[in-house]
Amino acid sequence: MTDVPMTGGVDTGAFSVHSDHPSQVSGHVISETEFSCHCCYDILVNPTTLNCGHSFCRHCLALWWESSRKHECPECREKWEGFPKVNIVLRGAVEKLFPDVVLKRREEIQVNPSVSHALLAFQRYGDEQAARGVAMSGSQPQGGGFFSGVLTALTCVAVVLLVYHWRSREEEHDLLVHKPVTKWAAEEVLFWLEQLGPWASLYQEGFVKEQVNGRLLIMLGDEEISKPPYNIENHTHRKAVLAELDRVKALGVKPPQNLWEYKAVNVGKSLFLLYALKSSPRLTMLYLYLFDYTETFLPFMHTCCPGGKENTEGDDILTKPLLGDPGWKQWTEFVVKYSVLPYQLIVGFAWDWLSVHYWTSRFVIVNAMLLSVLEAFALWRLWSRAELRTLPQKMWSHFWKVSTQGFVVAIFWPMIPQFVCNCLFYWALYFSPIINIDLVVQHVLHRET
Repeated sequence: MTDVPMTGGVDTGAFSVHSDHPSQVSGHVISETEFSCHCCYDILVNPTTLNCGHSFCRHCLALWWESSRKHECPECREKWEGFPKVNIVLRGAVEKLFPDVVLKRREEIQVNPSVSHALLAFQRYGDEQAARGVAMSGSQPQGGGFFSGVLTALTCVAVVLLVYHWRSREEEHDLLVHKPVTKWAAEEVLFWLEQLGPWASLYQEGFVKEQVNGRLLIMLGDEEISKPPYNIENHTHRKAVLAELDRVKALGVKPPQNLWEYKAVNVGKSLFLLYALKSSPRLTMLYLYLFDYTETFLPFMHTCCPGGKENTEGDDILTKPLLGDPGWKQWTEFVVKYSVLPYQLIVGFAWDWLSVHYWTSRFVIVNAMLLSVLEAFALWRLWSRAELRTLPQKMWSHFWKVSTQGFVVAIFWPMIPQFVCNCLFYWALYFSPIINIDLVVQHVLHRET
């Protein structure tokens, strides 16, 4: 038996293939062509009827689905719903009318490896659809279920968090990342000093005594802060203060030192990184390496793949100096994780910021772990279905999709209201783990079934 030609949409009145093996029912002669498949033009074997009413051999439908990956009728292109099943009544009628022909065709189909592979893949797809339906119905009984309730509760919590963050940020300290240093009041200078680290509280008294504002702050140097009333005699502490002061002078404002301040300064960039690292970490890191090496890639690289240099006293998470180009050991560690476990790099980065963003870092870590599990499931599906040969095509399709989406967002970004951006940011930050937990549960239930 040759490979079955997929020629859906052919006018059934225009062909005359096969010699007919007529059967007689109540005086009416029924020919084999009346029960022919519109794909292979042969007698129907395990006829499968779609929503549109057209019937095909099951293996023909499987070959069509495997080659096109479309959920539509090969004849009229109408989409089917659910998973097509064998028409038992039609199958019984065909087998009674033409038992010899059906038996011969079954034997030919069984020895064709391409047909067997297509039928197996098609049935696996049907099992996945059924398992997904069971998981959804089992996890959402009578009113949404557990995950629906969690999402509803978290929506309320997210609204409260949004209101709290917006009000607190507008009222006070976030303004320093936009406010010129020359206009800082004495209280704002103290806040800037506090953020350098717990050790900075030892030297607040001198700044309070002198009522140092922004104009006086930028005039301070190594000699001034080492003498009374500041008395910063510790060399490491003095070096940290001067390094941060140099950054303030260079930028003219307070440099962002945590997630919320970074978001206030780089609204679009923070939203882009959040979604891009979640959906396509490898492409995003490559983009940062090529186009944002110094400002974003280097700090990320040194944080998730440290070079082994021990921190000296006073070098905490807020005052770490930006190092130079990574060493070969750092590059080796980075490339291995980048290739195999890209989300592990995000886990390392979030873990380093745990003392600053306690709960937010935990949300990021959990989400990255869940995304790693989902990626492993996706690779396993490709391996189990012997579809690894399609991996390059899928990678190119993913690259094209991400690039197109990024281009569209870049064009329409100025038109998106700030409120919408904030909602998208917090949704991706805090809600993604809940959604991904649901996806992992569905995959686990499917494997168990």
